[in-house]
Amino acid sequence: MGLGIAWRLAQAGCLVTVYDRGEAGRGASWAAAGMLAAAVETEPGEEKLLALTLESQRLWPDFARELHAASGISVGYRPEGTMDVALTRDDAEHLRHKYNFQKGLGLELEWLSGAEARRREPHLRPGIPGAVLSPRDHQVENRLLGRALAEAARRAGAVLHECCAVREIDLDGERACGVLTDRGRDPADFVVLAAGAWSREIGGIPPSYLPPVRPIKGQMLALRMDAQMPLLHHVIWLPRGEYLVPRLDGRLVVGATVEERGFDDSVTAGGLLALIESAWRAVPAIEELPVAETWVGFRPGSRDDAPILGPSGIDRLVMATGHHRNGILLAPITADVISAYLLTGRLSDSIGPFTPERFADVHPRKHDSSRQASTASVQ
Repeated sequence: MGLGIAWRLAQAGCLVTVYDRGEAGRGASWAAAGMLAAAVETEPGEEKLLALTLESQRLWPDFARELHAASGISVGYRPEGTMDVALTRDDAEHLRHKYNFQKGLGLELEWLSGAEARRREPHLRPGIPGAVLSPRDHQVENRLLGRALAEAARRAGAVLHECCAVREIDLDGERACGVLTDRGRDPADFVVLAAGAWSREIGGIPPSYLPPVRPIKGQMLALRMDAQMPLLHHVIWLPRGEYLVPRLDGRLVVGATVEERGFDDSVTAGGLLALIESAWRAVPAIEELPVAETWVGFRPGSRDDAPILGPSGIDRLVMATGHHRNGILLAPITADVISAYLLTGRLSDSIGPFTPERFADVHPRKHDSSRQASTASVQ
């Protein structure tokens, strides 16, 4: 999130400094799968979030082109779409209910028979009872996205301090005025907290203003396909929430576990077994593929699993965190609305339901519009 905001602010002429505890773009965004699945992932109770994800999804094609031009790095935007697959009759019944709910929200979806699904993806298991095609749920190569955002931000004039952890937010009374890092204190007109799952680890913020964000562990793996003859072309969404994401370079990303284990970064036999078993049930041909890589990421989950965007309650400290499983999808809209807020003092209606104010222990104050952002620290 931070790199996109920094890029937009630097484009507007602000002096922007980004601090990253590791290599820029190597956090949850690096560990993700890059799915832009606004439709397939929508469940009952997420109608407000859907409006935001659809708005951001519509921004993605132009965002990808602009970012490529600004950075010289393609982000691997692929428009083939996503297929939500049922493997059993019970799966098909559940998928039909989900399809009816999502169609009732006006989403563009197509019900496919098992035979129709296998015509589109011949390596799906024979005999599957059905699937749903979501043609607008695309994907990007998230690791290239991180590199591209870092390069675009640098080219626009932002300064990136990598392997430089922010220890605390500097406060002058009830106003943020900079950050304390491993390298010393740096002043700023505004501070943006975009530290993902680590957002509560940064000091200086009174406990009642800390965002209610926790790490949600996800184990993932990549298999190696023949890039010239890939097993899949669509993103495949599976009944238990796992997914298979084919990459142009021949990798097949398989994810992800959902574990409340804090910052435990171990890859476990049980986690990999669950992922491989689910993937094999859908695409038996994966059993011949070599394992190319395994890794762990930490989704920043909020108390209600929706993003936390906007004024923190401490003057000039702005939140952009808690994106949970939608960080890549929401990158364009987050960059636009947070940078616009810092530049104008006006909060977009798009993020009204997602401000920190919705949590009872956070009481945002009004933005100080007498002095708009000219310098900003992002972490």
